[in-house]
Amino acid sequence: MSLNSLKTPSLVLDIERVRQNAARMSDVTKRNNVRLRPHIKTHKCIEVARIQTAGHNGAITVSTLAEARAFAKHGFSDITYAVPIERGKFDAAIEILLRGVKLRLLTDDADTVKELDQAAGKAGIKFDVFLKIDCGTHRVGVEPNTREAIEIPRTISDSKNLNFAGILTHAGHSYDVKTKEQILEVARHERDSMVELAERLRSHGVEVPTASVGSTPTMSVVDHLDGIDEIRPGNYIFFDNYQATLGSCSFEDTALTVLAAVIHKDTTRNRLVIDAGGIALSKDRGPVGLDPTCGYGRVLDLEGNETGMRVTGLSQEHGEVDAGEMDERFKVGDRVRILANHSCLTAAQHSHYNVLENGEIVDRWEIHRGW
Repeated sequence: MSLNSLKTPSLVLDIERVRQNAARMSDVTKRNNVRLRPHIKTHKCIEVARIQTAGHNGAITVSTLAEARAFAKHGFSDITYAVPIERGKFDAAIEILLRGVKLRLLTDDADTVKELDQAAGKAGIKFDVFLKIDCGTHRVGVEPNTREAIEIPRTISDSKNLNFAGILTHAGHSYDVKTKEQILEVARHERDSMVELAERLRSHGVEVPTASVGSTPTMSVVDHLDGIDEIRPGNYIFFDNYQATLGSCSFEDTALTVLAAVIHKDTTRNRLVIDAGGIALSKDRGPVGLDPTCGYGRVLDLEGNETGMRVTGLSQEHGEVDAGEMDERFKVGDRVRILANHSCLTAAQHSHYNVLENGEIVDRWEIHRGW
């Protein structure tokens, strides 16, 4: 099947680039002697996860319990739910564990530890629980130099129905820097702050089975991972306009695009309108700090070549493209491919991937969405 035969808008996944990206991150784990637990929220796809985990132990990270349920049905049995657990999700987590899945949870709240211990006891099960650490993102987690960073792990360890799984962090602030050198600084701080905390916990008599780190930018440039046990990057499998602009990858590494049709050509205003709007692309603002003209994605031709145009405006089902000097290559009905700013959000807008190999669509892979 050819690209021109697909309905628009739709996702196009370059499978060769996916394989190359998976192999590159596998090399990172082997060089640094760490385990890989990829974050599958980027793609939410069984087939992609199998590519990522080939040659590894099959462990994955999820961001929703719906992802955990879907992947458990397809044989993934070692899962970390990497959002702080709250009491409204206790029953769902218990149900997943009772299916035979090794489901690890995380928290940064002492009261939640006590409530989860009670709920696990009533269910007759035990949970492995990580302490979520804030290494600089300031979204969730406890800061590593605080009293809570010692007390909460001790409370987990002392609980009858919980096992302390270790410490876990995510350097999300690596997306906010401007150079690869600055990414490396964040990567080193992410690693060093976790290693130092693990040593401090051990000096207080608390065993730390796992120190878990990893964002795509930091794991793409980190110089070493001494003292770290596992990494959990996610976006690396597809990359996107943000990552390529930031320097985590090259534009030739980006694997996911949105196929769209030109539905209007405005020669007066030098613009094209495509049938991929906010629903198909998401409204992620992208790397505006690095490229103020990034818009909502780069416009590529059908072969994936850069056109120099950007998606400059979005409504629900329309995308406006600034064509500059009107490009005569495109007319109404022609197809283009959009390299979106954020592949994770874009993928979550769709039901499936159209798998591209050697210029042809060879398969269709489901996306497992929901909470």
